[in-house]
Amino acid sequence: MRRIDLFLGFFKLGALAFGGTGPITRAIIVEDRRWLDDAEFAGLLGLCQALPGANTCNFAVMVGDRFFGAGGAAIALFGLLLAPLIILVTVASFFTTFAGNADVRAALFGATAAGAGLAIGTAIKMARKIPFDPVLIGLAAATFIAAALFRLPLPAIIAVALPTGYFLAGARR
Repeated sequence: MRRIDLFLGFFKLGALAFGGTGPITRAIIVEDRRWLDDAEFAGLLGLCQALPGANTCNFAVMVGDRFFGAGGAAIALFGLLLAPLIILVTVASFFTTFAGNADVRAALFGATAAGAGLAIGTAIKMARKIPFDPVLIGLAAATFIAAALFRLPLPAIIAVALPTGYFLAGARR
């Protein structure tokens, strides 16, 4: 891989990831570019979700650093953010004019539902590739329940789930 490939891969991701990057990130990184396999992708994404900041930005930095060090991290992050920045500035300049329009509000609600569906679809696709382990599936279910049903703070969930997952996965090896 060349640095320009890293930039273009993350530029493509940033340009195409409307409403959420999960589905397209996996497709580009694992299927199209073959930079990581499913297990590496899931592990790295899990780590990036546990870190503060935007998950996909964290992911770009980690992948870029893996291949080209700190310079690669900067290249990947710049590639990821360039297209959305251009699009966001353009949309923001027009949004004030149309924000009160009922059709625009309806479209935003529809985009929210589509984004949720994309996130669920990606989670299912990733889960299929992970070896079946009832104990770790139980941990995943407990984490989901803590976040979705009990609405516990994410730092508290991570503080418990990460070491528990590490211990359970390590103990089973």
